Amino acid sequence: MINLRRSFITGIKGLYLTKKEFLFLKKYKPWGVILFSRNIKTIFQTQQLTKSIKTIFNDYNYPILIDEEGGKISRLRNFIDNSIFTHNFFGKLYTNNNNKFEIYFDIYVKQISYLLTLLGINLNTVPVLDVRRKFTNKIIGDRSFSSNPKIVSKLGDYCISKYHKHHIGTIIKHIPGHGLALVDSHKKLPVVNANANEIYKKDFKAFVNKKSLFAMTAHILYKNIDKHNCATHSKKIINLIRKKIGFKNLIISDDISMKALRYSIKENTTRSFMAGCNLVLHCNGKLSEMLQLAENAPIVDSFIIKKTSQFINIIR
Repeated sequence: MINLRRSFITGIKGLYLTKKEFLFLKKYKPWGVILFSRNIKTIFQTQQLTKSIKTIFNDYNYPILIDEEGGKISRLRNFIDNSIFTHNFFGKLYTNNNNKFEIYFDIYVKQISYLLTLLGINLNTVPVLDVRRKFTNKIIGDRSFSSNPKIVSKLGDYCISKYHKHHIGTIIKHIPGHGLALVDSHKKLPVVNANANEIYKKDFKAFVNKKSLFAMTAHILYKNIDKHNCATHSKKIINLIRKKIGFKNLIISDDISMKALRYSIKENTTRSFMAGCNLVLHCNGKLSEMLQLAENAPIVDSFIIKKTSQFINIIR
């Protein structure tokens, strides 16, 4: 039952659930599970994995996530080569030939959605709505649609709509914007010194009025908004996401095992919830860390239950 789950999303280590992972999922009941390349080898194997996870919860609609952006962020490369189909590829195509963009993007999303559904995956962490600059760290790079926030926003809407049409949920990221970051948040905390007005006009703008039910935070310190806390741990930033950007659905932390966050897994977890994140994400599959997360994650509240029901209506 949804109302007995805890407010976190976890990764697992390998191609099949270990006995310890099985017992962990059964005991702590995470809201969702995220898969990576390490979990995906063949279609049959992946189907067996997702089926085994859903069976624990007796829920065919249980949230199973993946990062399948295309380009360098592809977990499905054992089955398809979509290395050219980056967000930047589609952004340029849209600018140069709108009709061609619509045809290409429609076919692309249809095929990715078909494959995800075949594998038992129902939630993709796209679109990336970071507004690219000339100096943006390469960790974003061609994962961004454009340096123009209007184009990023419009293609984001198109992406969300197309995936929803094919019964796959979406997660907009990295809210409120990763485009000003000079370093990779997997390795170090990016500090953004830009004035708040630039952030509002460019980065925030790309995230406004999105119909995705989920948004993923940026592990970035926006010094002129909150000089002490990165967005994931900042009540000020989460409040701005709610009020200035107007995002009213579920906010998911980016991976709390990333090196941008300087605290223990336990403290990263509690700080994320205290700031206003609804769900906390942990990706590396290390059971000792997963236990710290699980033991400090609350049972889902009525707001999460409501939004999960809306998600189920999309993927059915």
